[in-house]
Amino acid sequence: MTEVPSDAAASLILASGSPRRRELLDLLGIFYRAQPADIEEQRHEGESPAAYAVRAAREKALAVAGPRPALPVLAADTVVEIDGDVLGKPGSTQEAKRMLRRLSGVTHAVHTGMALAATAGCSSLVDTASVRFQTLTDDIIAWYVATGEPMDKAGAYAVQGAGGLLVDRVEGSPHTVIGLALHRLPELFAGVGLDFRRFLRP
Repeated sequence: MTEVPSDAAASLILASGSPRRRELLDLLGIFYRAQPADIEEQRHEGESPAAYAVRAAREKALAVAGPRPALPVLAADTVVEIDGDVLGKPGSTQEAKRMLRRLSGVTHAVHTGMALAATAGCSSLVDTASVRFQTLTDDIIAWYVATGEPMDKAGAYAVQGAGGLLVDRVEGSPHTVIGLALHRLPELFAGVGLDFRRFLRP
């Protein structure tokens, strides 16, 4: 993970501690400073999973930005949905196995909400991808859980890691599943009057 070089100024604050989101910003050459938001994430009664993802992203961005942000603040939240239920991060290996058994052989949705807080306000959006899993045997599930990878991942898997073995196909952007919908960033920045190209570095 490469944040702001010692000889450069940050152009963005990333309101996340996710190493996956940092890696995606690194790919674009954006100079940023990571400052995770300290908020409680809880779905409201009757709230759709997609609406929950975008609301959580807005709350993170605004919590870090404060009333007058010196730099734009980017936040994101990723929600795994199956049959209207949200699968969060598993609290135990047994819960991880239950989640993976539920995802086995079927298609589920992954919603990534993103928000950008700046002096002109806060823009937000949500992007959704569909992920279909292979039919998983108990042996494969046990092996994958033993890697430890599922334990800090929504839905108990990481498509960009060893969890890619479990996935049959993705419809939509794989970056949405990873946690930051890169193709929607120009739209997000334009929502507060910023040209995303200005933030890109060689």
